[in-house]
Amino acid sequence: MKALVYTRPGVLEFRDMTDPVPKRDEVLVAVRAVGICGSDMHAWHGHDDRRPAPLILGHEAAGQIVAGPRKGECVTINPLVSCGECDDCLSGRSNICAERQIISMPPRDGAFAELVRIPERNVVTIPPGMPVAKAALAEPVAVAYHAIKLVLRALHRPLPRAKCVVIGGGAIGLAAALCLEMFGATSIDIFETNIARHATLAAAGSFRVYVPGAHNSAPESADLVIDAVGSNATRASASRLVRPGGVIVHTGLHGGEGGLDIRRLTLQEVTFIGTYTYSMVDFRETVAALASGQLGSLDWFEERPLAEGAMAFDDLDHGRSAAAKIILRP
Repeated sequence: MKALVYTRPGVLEFRDMTDPVPKRDEVLVAVRAVGICGSDMHAWHGHDDRRPAPLILGHEAAGQIVAGPRKGECVTINPLVSCGECDDCLSGRSNICAERQIISMPPRDGAFAELVRIPERNVVTIPPGMPVAKAALAEPVAVAYHAIKLVLRALHRPLPRAKCVVIGGGAIGLAAALCLEMFGATSIDIFETNIARHATLAAAGSFRVYVPGAHNSAPESADLVIDAVGSNATRASASRLVRPGGVIVHTGLHGGEGGLDIRRLTLQEVTFIGTYTYSMVDFRETVAALASGQLGSLDWFEERPLAEGAMAFDDLDHGRSAAAKIILRP
């Protein structure tokens, strides 16, 4: 098979690789669409020890089963593989299973390839009429969907009355804004440094979009702040923006350990929520929401051939893409 292989920091090579062989409980999926995630970019920069080169990255995928149970079925992939037997898995929190694995992280190669193997329980049927590229959005949108479900339990005022700020206008940030809107939020601002993305973000929903620190009209406080970047600078911004008694949700994995004003969070009784991926229930509900149109038209990505993946990474790194997501097509 052909695959896009991360070989060293800043380098991706499109090359021939051995076809994966599914195990007894797995299916083999011919990948038809796979998104570039921020964590893929992080690994490509050489900043993720969990993803050492050489490795096939990519975990936001959809395609068709070509071997194993349900052969011929078009599916989207939940890339998070859990043990299914521990207390967390049995209580519906498989996302924090101590034995969890994810494709694009050893020992599992990712989906920047023509083929990927995955447990049969991890694939969800694509509803009729749903384009495969939009089905590949299920993974990043499920991250946001899970985060907003946690918000609904933690926020001290009804979501329609809450002032919400999302830091970061990539796929996770935009998906968070779309999920907030779906669940009833009426005041949603997005902070995004890449001006090329602003028109895409504004067109996706009823959002106000700002360059951080560049507009006097940008909100100075919020009941809910979602940090979809996860850097020292964005954590510091979240600490400043959140109102007393408010909520910070941290979904970004950009790296770093600083930025939070712990004293302010303590004195102002701010709730801080770290959130990681989703449960299988979240994933299935996300697919249904995407297919039903509850999250909008989803026209905020661009498509490119997998063979041009290296250039796509470079364009994202230099802010040359106006899209919130680039989908690669093997």
